Amino acid sequence: MSDLTINIPQNFILGASSSAWQTEGWTGKKDNQDSYIDIWYKNDRHVWYEGYGPAIATDSINRYQEDVDLMKKIGLTHYRTSINWSRFLTDYENAIVDEDYASHYDKFITAMLDSGITPMICLEHYELPAELFNKYGGWGSKHVVELFTKYAQKVFERYNHLVKRWFVFNEPIVIQTRVYLDAVRWPYEQNTNTWMQWNHNKNLATAKVVQLFRNNNYQGTIGTILNPEVTYARSNSKEDQQAAKLYDLFYNRVFLDPAFNGEYPQELIELLAKHHVKWDYSDQELEIIKQYRVDEVGINLYFPHRVKAATKEWNKNMPFHPAYYYEPFDLPGKIMNKSRGWEIYPKIVYDFAMRVKQEYNNKSWFICENGMGIEDEKRFKNSDGIIQDDYRIDFISMHIYWALKAINDGANCGGYMLWAFTDNVSPMNAFKNRYGLIEIDLEQNRARSMKKSAFWFEKLIKTRQLTIKLDDQYK
Repeated sequence: MSDLTINIPQNFILGASSSAWQTEGWTGKKDNQDSYIDIWYKNDRHVWYEGYGPAIATDSINRYQEDVDLMKKIGLTHYRTSINWSRFLTDYENAIVDEDYASHYDKFITAMLDSGITPMICLEHYELPAELFNKYGGWGSKHVVELFTKYAQKVFERYNHLVKRWFVFNEPIVIQTRVYLDAVRWPYEQNTNTWMQWNHNKNLATAKVVQLFRNNNYQGTIGTILNPEVTYARSNSKEDQQAAKLYDLFYNRVFLDPAFNGEYPQELIELLAKHHVKWDYSDQELEIIKQYRVDEVGINLYFPHRVKAATKEWNKNMPFHPAYYYEPFDLPGKIMNKSRGWEIYPKIVYDFAMRVKQEYNNKSWFICENGMGIEDEKRFKNSDGIIQDDYRIDFISMHIYWALKAINDGANCGGYMLWAFTDNVSPMNAFKNRYGLIEIDLEQNRARSMKKSAFWFEKLIKTRQLTIKLDDQYK
């Protein structure tokens, strides 16, 4: 082992992320303001770990000032969260603002700014209004795209003088993949046509919001947040390499290419047609996507994805699924986060950075989410009651190391945002796996306390020096 100390560039963001629904709770929520997440929880509560969900979450709607004070203490430069579309409006068709909810964000955003924290605000983080899901089929509807644009206009009008870093979506591929491809989340409908329609309409909505932002000459930047899974083939055989290429095409490039290049890969369009996947799109819509590209892309990176060529014949009675072309590959000897069941492979940061440099003209991006969820963290408390999460410190350190190495090799990576600032609710896992710098104690009225990683992150921000131990010696 050898110690290495690296200086962190002054313009490199060191912040943290969360979302509205995972932190706020339902205080003040009106009966018609359920989101998709809320009705999933209400209809399918038994799949949420120990019954916890968005109803109370971390109660940040009542305790935001405590959270801001902790952000300031740690020294976060940036904080990314979302505004809950389902709660920001009382009438989605006419975009009537709920003044009670909006006033919370008036205060929350101002509190961040007063503490020297740059707010980064996302317009949709799984918070599609349930009313629009039930009435129109959610993001399967072009009308919902127009209603979302109306909502975005109201948000921009209210906060454009305060917020200068905007994002349209967080992880736009997730809900439809879990519901309409894999059928593992409520309402469990396997429909590849709907999956692709949601993909396209979200790409279209992104472009329309960018168009709105630019036409109104709002100051700042408008981006989106994607979660590509850095994909590796089992071997260098042409069959395994093709499996990895096609996995990447269906799950990553379907959003990466429109964000960075303004267009879908032609091969994706051809394969969808080959498998009779029906989705409604027009040349005019494709032109809007091409013309109105985002300024920057936030990237959520947690683990690698490994695949091999399919070894079994596809069941022809099943609807088409991209798994027609691949099978998962379980790498022997991989390092695991056993709590989450995810492989730990920090080099995904460097490999993704080099991909953007080589394939996407080195456009602007940053790590918007990266973190380590651990179960039953209370077992790591010391005599002072502080969780000794050295595993999290090591995890963060190595991912930042690979980001800095990529920058040194010419990558245009603008920073690192930790998931998450506090422990918070995750889909189905609820509070099972804890990700935060700040512990949320469910047995003590959601009391906040800093973990060892929070004190470490505070020092990292203050000194802007990263010291790591490299395992670079043969044994």
